[in-house]
Amino acid sequence: SSSRRLGLRVWIPDPEEVWKSAELLKDYKPGDKVLQLRLEDGKDLEYCLDPKTKELPPLRNPDILVGENDLTALSYLHEPAVLHNLKVRFIDSKLIYTYCGIVLVAINPYEQLPIYGEDIINAYSGQNMGDMDPHIFAVAEEAYKQMARDERNQSIIVSGESGAGKTVSAKYAMRYFATVSGSASEANVEEKVLASNPIMESIGNAKTTRNDNSSRFGKYIEIGFDKRYRIIGANMRTYLLEKSRVVFQAEEERNYHIFYQLCASAALPEFKTLRLGNANSFHYTRQGGSPVIDGVDDAKEMVNTRHACTLLGISDSYQMGIFYILAGILHLGNVEFAPRDSDSCAVPPKHDPLTIFCDLMGVEYEEMAHWLCHRKLVTATETYIKPISRLHAINARDALAKHIYANLFNWIVDHVNKALHSTVKQHSFIGVLDIYGFETFEINSFEQFCINYANEKLQQQFNMHVFKLEQEEYMKEQIPWTLIDFYDNQPCINLIEAKMGVLDLLDEECKMPKGSDDTWAQKLYNTHLNKCTLFEKPRLSNKAFIIKHFADKVEYQCEGFLEKNKDTVYEEQIKVLKSSKFKLLPELFQDEEKVISPTSATSSGRVLLSRTPVKPAKAKPGQTSKEHKKTVGHQFRNSLHLLMETLNATTPHYVRCIKPNDFKFPFTFDEKRAVQQLRACGVLETIRISAAGFPSRWTYQEFFSRYRVLMKQKDVLSDRKQTCKNVLEKLILDKDKYQFGKTKIFFRAGQVAYLEKIRADKLRAACIRIQKTIRGWLMRKKYMRMRKAAITIQRYVRGHQARCYAKFLRRTRAAIIIQKFQRMYVVRKRYQCMRDATIALQALLRGYLVRNKYQMMLREHKSIIIQKHVRGWLARVHYHRTLKAIIYLQCCYRRMMAKRELKKLKIEARSVERYKKLHIGLENKIMQLQRKIDEQNKEYKSLLEKMNNLENTYSTETEKLRSDVERLRMSEEEAKNATNRVLSLQEEIAKLRKELQQTQTEKKTIEEWADKYKHETEQLVSELKEQNTLLKTEKDELNRRIHDQAKEITETMEKKLVEETKQLELDLNDERLRYQNLLNEFSRLEERYDDLKDEMNLMSIPKPGHKRTDSTHSSNESEYTFSSEITEAEDLPLRMEEPSEKKAPLDMSLFLKLQKRVTELEQEKQSLQDELDRKEEQALRAKAKEEERPPIRGAELEYESLKRQELESENKKLKNELNELQKALTETRSPEVTAPGAPAYRVLLDQLTSVSEELEVRKEEVLILRSQLVSQKEAIQPKNTMTDSTILLEDVQKMKDKGEIAQAYIGLKETNRLLESQLQSQKKSHENELESLRGEIQSLKEENNRQQQLLAQNLQLPPEARIEASLQHEITRLTNENLDLMEQLEKQDKTVRKLKKQLKVFAKKIGELEVGQMENISPGQIIDEPIRPVNIPRKEKDFQGMLEYKKEDEQKLVKNLILDLKPRGVAVNLIPGLPAYILFMCVRHADYLNDDQKVRSLLTSTINGIKKVLKKRGDDFETVSFWLSNTCRFLHCLKQYSGEEGFMKHNTPRQNEHCLTNFDLAEYRQVLSDLAIQIYQQLVRVLENILQPMIVSGMLEHETIQGVSGVKPTGLRKRTSSIADEGTYTLDSIIRQLNSFHSVMCQHGMDPELIKQVVKQMFYIIGAVTLNNLLLRKDMCSWSKGMQIRYNVSQLEEWLRDKNLMNSGAKETLEPLIQAAQLLQVKKKTDEDAEAICSMCSALTTAQIVKVLNLYTPVNEFEERVLVSFIRTIQLRLRDRKDSPQLLMDAKHIFPVTFPFNPSSLALETIQIPASLGLGFISRV
Repeated sequence: SSSRRLGLRVWIPDPEEVWKSAELLKDYKPGDKVLQLRLEDGKDLEYCLDPKTKELPPLRNPDILVGENDLTALSYLHEPAVLHNLKVRFIDSKLIYTYCGIVLVAINPYEQLPIYGEDIINAYSGQNMGDMDPHIFAVAEEAYKQMARDERNQSIIVSGESGAGKTVSAKYAMRYFATVSGSASEANVEEKVLASNPIMESIGNAKTTRNDNSSRFGKYIEIGFDKRYRIIGANMRTYLLEKSRVVFQAEEERNYHIFYQLCASAALPEFKTLRLGNANSFHYTRQGGSPVIDGVDDAKEMVNTRHACTLLGISDSYQMGIFYILAGILHLGNVEFAPRDSDSCAVPPKHDPLTIFCDLMGVEYEEMAHWLCHRKLVTATETYIKPISRLHAINARDALAKHIYANLFNWIVDHVNKALHSTVKQHSFIGVLDIYGFETFEINSFEQFCINYANEKLQQQFNMHVFKLEQEEYMKEQIPWTLIDFYDNQPCINLIEAKMGVLDLLDEECKMPKGSDDTWAQKLYNTHLNKCTLFEKPRLSNKAFIIKHFADKVEYQCEGFLEKNKDTVYEEQIKVLKSSKFKLLPELFQDEEKVISPTSATSSGRVLLSRTPVKPAKAKPGQTSKEHKKTVGHQFRNSLHLLMETLNATTPHYVRCIKPNDFKFPFTFDEKRAVQQLRACGVLETIRISAAGFPSRWTYQEFFSRYRVLMKQKDVLSDRKQTCKNVLEKLILDKDKYQFGKTKIFFRAGQVAYLEKIRADKLRAACIRIQKTIRGWLMRKKYMRMRKAAITIQRYVRGHQARCYAKFLRRTRAAIIIQKFQRMYVVRKRYQCMRDATIALQALLRGYLVRNKYQMMLREHKSIIIQKHVRGWLARVHYHRTLKAIIYLQCCYRRMMAKRELKKLKIEARSVERYKKLHIGLENKIMQLQRKIDEQNKEYKSLLEKMNNLENTYSTETEKLRSDVERLRMSEEEAKNATNRVLSLQEEIAKLRKELQQTQTEKKTIEEWADKYKHETEQLVSELKEQNTLLKTEKDELNRRIHDQAKEITETMEKKLVEETKQLELDLNDERLRYQNLLNEFSRLEERYDDLKDEMNLMSIPKPGHKRTDSTHSSNESEYTFSSEITEAEDLPLRMEEPSEKKAPLDMSLFLKLQKRVTELEQEKQSLQDELDRKEEQALRAKAKEEERPPIRGAELEYESLKRQELESENKKLKNELNELQKALTETRSPEVTAPGAPAYRVLLDQLTSVSEELEVRKEEVLILRSQLVSQKEAIQPKNTMTDSTILLEDVQKMKDKGEIAQAYIGLKETNRLLESQLQSQKKSHENELESLRGEIQSLKEENNRQQQLLAQNLQLPPEARIEASLQHEITRLTNENLDLMEQLEKQDKTVRKLKKQLKVFAKKIGELEVGQMENISPGQIIDEPIRPVNIPRKEKDFQGMLEYKKEDEQKLVKNLILDLKPRGVAVNLIPGLPAYILFMCVRHADYLNDDQKVRSLLTSTINGIKKVLKKRGDDFETVSFWLSNTCRFLHCLKQYSGEEGFMKHNTPRQNEHCLTNFDLAEYRQVLSDLAIQIYQQLVRVLENILQPMIVSGMLEHETIQGVSGVKPTGLRKRTSSIADEGTYTLDSIIRQLNSFHSVMCQHGMDPELIKQVVKQMFYIIGAVTLNNLLLRKDMCSWSKGMQIRYNVSQLEEWLRDKNLMNSGAKETLEPLIQAAQLLQVKKKTDEDAEAICSMCSALTTAQIVKVLNLYTPVNEFEERVLVSFIRTIQLRLRDRKDSPQLLMDAKHIFPVTFPFNPSSLALETIQIPASLGLGFISRV
């Protein structure tokens, strides 16, 4: 457009960044010479327009279009837009692939990316090219799909600079074909195709300054496919090997890798003869000065190269031959020449390098030394030998080295092609061209000229193809075709290859005898200068020329052109090499002749094409000498023409590899280098061609969906096409800016950007209106809320104020009252206080006064008392004094009076009267005394009596006293002795006192010490107390810490326990998964074998090699051979543990083991078949011998018949006795009598045992008799003699009836069968015994060896250690013996339990015998077969839950019940699991009959029948679901009625009666479990196949919420439309399908737990496929798409809730998808957002999170891109997370399935068999 408005963004040229973005600050008006711009960094700039062209700067695309997958989706198509889009994708999104129309642009990241795994290959397989993000796999898939669809060969052309990644891209393309197609044969062709890469890289790749692994040759690999599009072979063509690198390398470059690999492996023993050394010791490997590549181990690469050679069939001898030649080349480079003069030179004598070269090559030293320094000149008449100068000799030596290497290179390529060649006819091929891109260096020579010539041809083909595609698109859409002008490089090609062109003049100059580079340059100037605009001459050089190529001008130096074109090698040197004694060296040149010879071409001519790479100086002896001298340029031109013919005959696909920088920095983008390569590889030319017409193309539906916002409701019509036309006419007035096609609208460049701007403006206006309305509504709502709040606040405030005033009044009144009372209280208190004080004072005062008064009174009282006493004392003293004086006076007076009386008495005494008076007194006294004497006499008498008594007593007492005295004397003696002892004791006491004193002194000292110690102890105790307190605090602290630690440890242990539990669960699931994968692989092998067998049967051609038994045989005989013996319970865990031992996942070694097992089974079958044939022959021979026997005499026959009658009578007697015994039991029947411990029961058992023994004896006699009868029958032949007929007649008459003959025959058959079974059992027991004896011998040998080893070890030990070791050994031995005995005891316990169980069964049978009859039953049948009651009604129910069928009806049963059964009819009309119940009841009856053959046959037929049905109708969900349900029900029945206690908990007593009695079918339970696992896996595959096409369309592409996400502009490669057409799937389609699956499974009665597992698997598939597609589609990673996904997931969760399946674990499988959708929707800016994302996305790996963030693309301008810094923050936060580096989820993963036991409550006797099943031949028992 000619106008530019303010705010528009444009691109302006920049010398550093090539293009810079700027924004217009001022509107541009036509005529303005300057634009006012502002750069992105804020600088203002005046941009001057070109005054000549006045061309305006290119406009920048809207940000919404930046980062698109396809550059053609850009509205403005020009160089800066392309460059910016590539840079944004490469730097910001880390995306290395981008489409540019039909071209895939691949930028080398210089970093290993996880985008090439097998999961990515599977994700791209089968996808449309535009549906997925750009990838080399998408291009490869497109080529593969077009090859199959269009039946046309394809080519992938990979080009680019050295180091751009061409070889890697080609390698990945080939890997894709090898992985997707697989090989048609067992030869693993795809591995060989991939194995050719390391070989070709080692001999054709080298390190350059630009690339460590640069391909120095071009190659075109054709990968051949058969009619089923599987790889059958490959073929390689090579172009222009850079031979000069063999002899010369520039600085920092290397020779070909193989030389350095050889030098690195020189120390290997097999390489000693090569006499190699370090790479720096050879001239040809040290010139570049860089012999080592960082990160590359040449020795390890050598191992890979040799392994690849072996894989491709190059034998070790040939490999060593190759290494000999390569080592010879290295030694040849060290050969030096000594100059003799200016024109001649010579090799030094015995020159070591040449000697080694000749030894390695097997040629003569003298000849080689001679011809290195001489050459032969042949003229018409004579032959001359001419010496050559030293310089010429060096050149000849280098030419020889180059020629040998080139021939060796060609020989290896030929052998690789032979190894990859296929004998099967090729139907189509895909070619991968890995060829050098356009090259321009400072010095450009012949190699660059040829490379650029080839690129000119390829560019021409590319331009024509692009032009053709554009034209086809226009024609298809019926758009008027206007011729688009595009660059045609035919003039440049003519300049190079036409007559008198550069190559023609070069070949002509090479033929001239004295041609030189200078003369050739002059011819070029004369021919083309000023005549051709594309040819120029440099100003300062006469030895160079310039050609204007399509990409750039290139200056070529003429020096060396002639020499490189001629590539001269002296024939004499070649002849010397041909005469080598080693066969490989001559073969190189012979092989060359064969290849070049026209006779080597096949009828198709393709081998010739593949054998004509540019191989300089190849001789063609079969042609003329002119052809023999073909130049390199001529050969290259021819091979290039052939290549172009091949490419033109195929559909090309283009991959352009771009090198982002010259320093190999990862994810670093150099704009200058990128633009150079974009110009050189034709990407910009594609853009220019597209931009010249209508580059933007939309379908009507997509346009309507995107720009519906620009239409009014009245504009929308039912016809979308007309609606779009009407709208466009209004939006874009210039009708030349668009065109309407049949299905698309075509827009000129810039129109989509204009429409996007209008759309964005409309959306912005709508947003503004919405914002305005919402803001007004929010403000109004806010105002109303604020007003309401204000009113409420006012109301509350006023109320608060009123309440406050009322409160104030109340408080005032209350305050007054309080004051009143307070004041009153204060006054009263003060008054009371004063009153109390006054009263107290008064009381104190009065008390004081009273106390004073009282004291005074008391003192007065006391003083009175004192006075009283004093006064009394004084009075008494006075009285006593007075009294004393008175008494004294009285005494004195009385003394005086007495004295006077005495005097009177003395006078009276002297008178008689005195005496008379005295006598009167004495008489009285005498009388008194007389009385006293009488009294005393009486007393005396009494006393005398007493005395006598006392004497008596005294005498007795005296005796006593004497004895006492004696005793006392004795005691005295004792006392004396005691005194002596006392004295001794006193002495001892004295001693003790002394000791006591000493002790006391010691005690004092001890007490002092004790005091001291106590003091110290107290100090110590105080210190200890302090320490104790400290220790207590520390202890408390430690206890707290220990508690915390214990708590933490407990938590960590709980966490660990939970983690370990989870880990164990994961391990269990892994083991279960491995086991189920093994089963899956086994079933796949079986199916494959059956398919091959069917093919063989159809072909009817016996194929050599091993044979296999069919799946029936292998399944039941090899894997699951059933034994009728009761297996022990411990066998089942062992079988369950066997799969867990296979720790490694399924690999090739396991596959080979399975194949080996198959061959062993086939051999076993063959041996069994031979043995069967041998047995049949023996039987025939025995029969023939029996026929030849002479007839038995009649008398003997009569005797035998009599014997038989006798035995029969005894047999009847025994039957009668048994019947009588039964009657007796019936009469006395009671629980006590028939109880197992009752005496009658024991008697019965004893009798039964004796009867059984008797019957055994009788049975043997009967068997012998019957065999004799039959032999008699066979011997009796109709003879002519009368005697024989008479004997026969008599014998027949003795027979009771004719039936006895038939009975005898039947008896014979049974006898034979019995004898055969006995023989087999004896043989088997004998073999078992023999095997056990062998095992015992082996164990004894091992024990002996072990004992000897232990003895030897013990002898070496010292004696003490020897004793200890022997004790240890003895303990170990005893422990082992103890364990063995315990095992035996356990086994015996189990045997006892089983015998008890059998005893109960026998008791039950005896009970049945009570009501049965024993008639018509032979003694043999009593033992062999269960006794069935006949015609006697039972007391219980008639039907026992068993079904009887005849042996010959077994196939009919399987056919009607399994093979021909229609699941739909059974599911609708009958009870779920009916076939399983019927089969189990048949098994029950066979078990009841104790017929192990019948049980085995029925179960085997059932399993094989189910397998056949699933193989035939394995794609039908109903069939697979039906048989999964019935197989599980059959398995549950076998468990429920097995008789094992663990399975009988939920049974009714009646169901317990129905348990199996004779056989333990645990092995068949395992077989059925494995079969159920296989059916489950098949069901999952069927589910996956049905759901797979729906998932991406329904979950991602379909807009469930209409209008949320508009379709963005797309490029040339249209992706699948997200608009729901009639044919597309929606979320409703998925939910309908889920409903269908669920209803079918429920109808079939599938276990609820199993349904949950199926639903979980379905949801996992949905989540994994959706997430994988999301991770590979940039267009799906947007905010709106995240919202759609979350809505879709919520619908799925709602479905789970409706079906009550939320606890199935299905929702958890969608967690990665839910988190990815949340990741698309959350804010992605700050560190907090990063933290939230890291914690939220726990189910996603780091790679997935980063990938989603890299792919996140705004659909509208209002969304923002994720910054690179934010992604780096996420990576830093997640770097410690240990998760899988894998990007995609494994959508093929199948969770391990389990079958929880689910017993049935259905009673078997109630089941009715409908007539519709056609099972009339089955009878109920």
